[in-house]
Amino acid sequence: MNVEQLWNSFLEKIKGRISKISYDTWFADSKLIEIKDNVAIVLVSMHIQKKNLKENYNDLIEEVFTEVSGSNFKFKYVLEEELENNIEINTDVIGVPNNNFETNLNSKYTFDNFIVGESNKFAHATAVAVAESPGQMYNPLFIYGSSGLGKTHLMHAIGNYIVENKNKRVLYVTCEKFVEDFIGTTRKKNKNNSENFDVVEIFKKKYRDIDVLIIDDIQYLGNANQTQQEFFNTFNDLYGNNKQIIISSDRSPEDLKLLEERLITRFNWGITTIISPPDFELRMNIIDNKIDNNMLNNSFPQDVKEYIASNCTSDVRKLEGAITRVVAYATMMSGSDITLDLAIDALQDYFTKPIMNKNKIDQVMQIVSNYYNIKVEDLKSKKRKNEIAFPRQVAMYICRNILDESLTKIGIEFGGKDHTTVMHSVNKISKLIKDDNKFEMEINKLINQIK
Repeated sequence: MNVEQLWNSFLEKIKGRISKISYDTWFADSKLIEIKDNVAIVLVSMHIQKKNLKENYNDLIEEVFTEVSGSNFKFKYVLEEELENNIEINTDVIGVPNNNFETNLNSKYTFDNFIVGESNKFAHATAVAVAESPGQMYNPLFIYGSSGLGKTHLMHAIGNYIVENKNKRVLYVTCEKFVEDFIGTTRKKNKNNSENFDVVEIFKKKYRDIDVLIIDDIQYLGNANQTQQEFFNTFNDLYGNNKQIIISSDRSPEDLKLLEERLITRFNWGITTIISPPDFELRMNIIDNKIDNNMLNNSFPQDVKEYIASNCTSDVRKLEGAITRVVAYATMMSGSDITLDLAIDALQDYFTKPIMNKNKIDQVMQIVSNYYNIKVEDLKSKKRKNEIAFPRQVAMYICRNILDESLTKIGIEFGGKDHTTVMHSVNKISKLIKDDNKFEMEINKLINQIK
């Protein structure tokens, strides 16, 4: 049995020992690349994946692999860039029962229905790590990004996973609710001093007698100085008792100018992760998922889905709202078939800046990846294998010479490549086109697909 077959057998067996979300996040894309001197070397795609497998799953991995292989091995986890750069490869806690505890969680937000793409892949993996080991892996977890990108979904998903699998007390509140509760406590204290102790204890019990506090939109704490003090005290109490704290904001900790420095410092104690606007591929996946869930598969032509994805570039909620609006409009039009013309009519006042075509760089990436049978995320990755590097150079050439995009912008869109890398790619493809008529025809075929 070769290493690939061995690892496939291992994956099949471990799949039955852990949850689906854990398997999909940490194991699905892993690959056994070598067994040497009783050490099994496993290739993974992200630093957080490497860290989590090593710290939280290693004993289980060794146990299951022994069952499959019949031998004992130690495990090393490596990233692709470590291999490419020839870097040397050195050889559930039960909490307070949550019976009848009001979590404020929305059960419809789970990891299973959170659509993962390049823009949120790290945030998703971090969230799963926290959900699997609350109070142990990353504390606090600070998630930030613009409105409508999935921060709240991810926070509820963490909470729902913990409640279901860890039997811990989880409380989700908005920052406005925290402020409201604190102001209410202050007013009651001032009204009747004899009730001071009871009122304060009720507040503390709600926010400190828990295992996980999830607080949404922390930026709204900015103008409430007294409440900042109380949140500071609550944070310290929870953190000191190894209770998990999860915070979201529309901006990074450093940009929360109205918050006290001591709070910002604490927000950076754990891990900070951003959710960026979804790229075209992820927007299409979200649309497909929404359509599948509503059993509208046969109703939405591809050009309608692309039109919606092209115009809703920065807000997932608006993306979903556009689908609902098109369906409603078609129903009002006596059940008309959904067509591109109908969608344009239905959404004419819905988009702030109507755009008929998708982001052109996104489109070029999709065309090139389809032609060479690779994934769009491969074009944005650091992978240097020729079957990926060459299509990437082709895509960069088209973006530069056909779309007339700047070297800097192309570099950013292709995963943060340096402008000199882009220039090298463009020059290489230009020379190949000049020397090879067949290849020139191939490039023209790709260019002709751009709408």
